[in-house]
Amino acid sequence: MITPETRTQAGPARRSAGWPRTATLIGTSLGFGVIQLDVTVVNVAVRQIGATFGGGIGELQWVVSSYILMFAALILPAGALGDRFGAKRVLCAGFVVFVAASMACGLAPDFPVLIAARAGQGTGAALLGSCSLALLNDAFGGPGTSPAARSRAIGLWAAGASAALSGGPVVGGILIATLGWRSIFFINTPIGLAGLWLVWRYARETPRATRRGADLTGAVSAVVALAAFAAAIIQSGSDGFASPLVLAGLAVAVLAAATFIRTEARAAEPMLPLALFRHRPFAAPVAVGFLVNVCFYGLIFLFSLLFQEQQGMSALRAGLAFTPMTAAILVANLLSGRVIAAVGRSMAILAGLAAMAAGCAALLWTGPATGYPAMVGQQVLLGGGLGLLVPPMTGLLLSGVERSRSGVAAGALTAFRQAGSLLGVAVFGALAGGGHFGRGLHLALWVSIALLAASGVLIRFLGRGGSSA
Repeated sequence: MITPETRTQAGPARRSAGWPRTATLIGTSLGFGVIQLDVTVVNVAVRQIGATFGGGIGELQWVVSSYILMFAALILPAGALGDRFGAKRVLCAGFVVFVAASMACGLAPDFPVLIAARAGQGTGAALLGSCSLALLNDAFGGPGTSPAARSRAIGLWAAGASAALSGGPVVGGILIATLGWRSIFFINTPIGLAGLWLVWRYARETPRATRRGADLTGAVSAVVALAAFAAAIIQSGSDGFASPLVLAGLAVAVLAAATFIRTEARAAEPMLPLALFRHRPFAAPVAVGFLVNVCFYGLIFLFSLLFQEQQGMSALRAGLAFTPMTAAILVANLLSGRVIAAVGRSMAILAGLAAMAAGCAALLWTGPATGYPAMVGQQVLLGGGLGLLVPPMTGLLLSGVERSRSGVAAGALTAFRQAGSLLGVAVFGALAGGGHFGRGLHLALWVSIALLAASGVLIRFLGRGGSSA
């Protein structure tokens, strides 16, 4: 018989049992959020870094790009490490690497050290980006946790990253103005240590996949393929796609990718089981994540050029100009759980794609040359659409794999999204180059609408079976 006394005793017990999950959510959100914070903060600081070290545009480009390159190249092996040794262990290692590399960035005496330390940050980011979601999925995917609770947790996890992304320019501007550019790296230390303590103290270790041996060839070929691809795309921004160096990089990427596919197809214990792509709830989100990032980050790059070069904004003002978009991402992330519960994952993704396409169409109709105020509504549509579709897209992906494979699944999604980001910046930048910015932006918007429509078709016909919350 349940008496008021036993009910009173049960309440604190339930709250105590729920705290480890809450602490895990906070810790993993800090891990994923600090990755996003670092991206926007550094973009604001490049001018000050160049003034300190006296380098040119090439050095500044590699300060930004070395982070993305290592993040994209190592995300798949990092996910496999999480599955093999446990996401908690690897996530904690990611915190340590990221904090140490951030300190090295803040203390760097010259460009080579700073670029190397940024690559170290990218390595830590790969560990954090792949394993934070795997650990969260395990914490909210066990017995006694409803699918709706997991959807809300993923939405909050994504919202934390969105908050860091949107607050980065403001935080960076304040820190640079008061303490100098080195402080933007030192701020990662308290955030990383807090996340490390929460995860180490409260998170439970994930199930580890049973393997007969390490997939060393698959891991190395994946790193080479993604690193060569990323480097070629980055170099194409200055040399063009016809450059021998760029063509050589792409050739290496193709050969390494072919080696990776052949290895994974034949390996008894592959790092990325190719059979996963036969499952529609896995294949559709990976493809859509790639296409959406081509559009979104390609347009972000063009908007940055528009704000600074066409509309005469400073770097800080240009960062603040993205606030409506990033704030919309945050709000949509927070609301996505309710939308998923109401209409299901697939419809929520389709709604997000439609909002992004509507934002692109509105920009074509009004024209960005009319000034920044006319772009606010379109930014809200683009950001809100992205924020709405990412949580259900992630949930759909995880629903198509076993929990012991969630790390490699999350790593695959992140790797394809990062590859899409690099490709979008390179291609859309090329379209707007050569003194034809307005025409290039117009064409990029049409390309984005077409890719978003293709993403909708993929979700409509490949995303079935993952529509439930």
